[in-house]
Amino acid sequence: MAVLAVDPSSPFSGGAILGDRIRMMRHHQDPGVYIRSMASRGALGGLAGATVAALSLLEAFGFDRIFVETVGVGQSEVDIARVADTTLLVLTPAAGDAVQAFKAGVMEIADVFAVNKFDLPGGERIVQELKSALELSPPRPGGWRPPIHPTVAASGEGVEALFESLEAHHRHLVEHGLLEAHRLERARFEVESVIQEWGRQRTQGAGALVARVARGELTPEEAALALLGQEPEAEEGAL
Repeated sequence: MAVLAVDPSSPFSGGAILGDRIRMMRHHQDPGVYIRSMASRGALGGLAGATVAALSLLEAFGFDRIFVETVGVGQSEVDIARVADTTLLVLTPAAGDAVQAFKAGVMEIADVFAVNKFDLPGGERIVQELKSALELSPPRPGGWRPPIHPTVAASGEGVEALFESLEAHHRHLVEHGLLEAHRLERARFEVESVIQEWGRQRTQGAGALVARVARGELTPEEAALALLGQEPEAEEGAL
């Protein structure tokens, strides 16, 4: 088993504490377990720029189960759904997660839900709110119904049932021929990520072009086309 833990980076220094790995120190020497921390380094969507490449490398080394922990998801940090075969959304009581879970995008990406720290006040309320929200959500591919698991990670309560649901979702993908579509979406995401990184690198070295945009001499679209070595197409009816 492998774990890729993505931590947020400082927008000023670019550094990261990599606290996820620190919290898993008691497992990093377990037989058959590999843990790798990655800094997001400004990448949006909850992942790091090299996440998909790292996943491919770990798969090539024969890891049959790879867990990716994102920096967290909000309304738009949902790239993990394009990368992972199964998306697990972990919520906790008394942290505003119930409201966050109902925002656009987040409810739709989760294949399995876990309400961790269920022993704290408010755990049952979150479970009931999730059940109500799922009744209104659109149907999932193949008729999958996302289960909700109360868990207490510190004691291991509910963890076994949670892992059984993760395995069940993988079987569901295989049985309904959905796994290939996930692989194609991951490849598409990886190509888009490379294009975005090229764009960032080229923009960093194009100070004069960016200055022209700031002065209003070029539109951002014209500057982007110039970076790509293309001429902007004339709009129909333009003089």
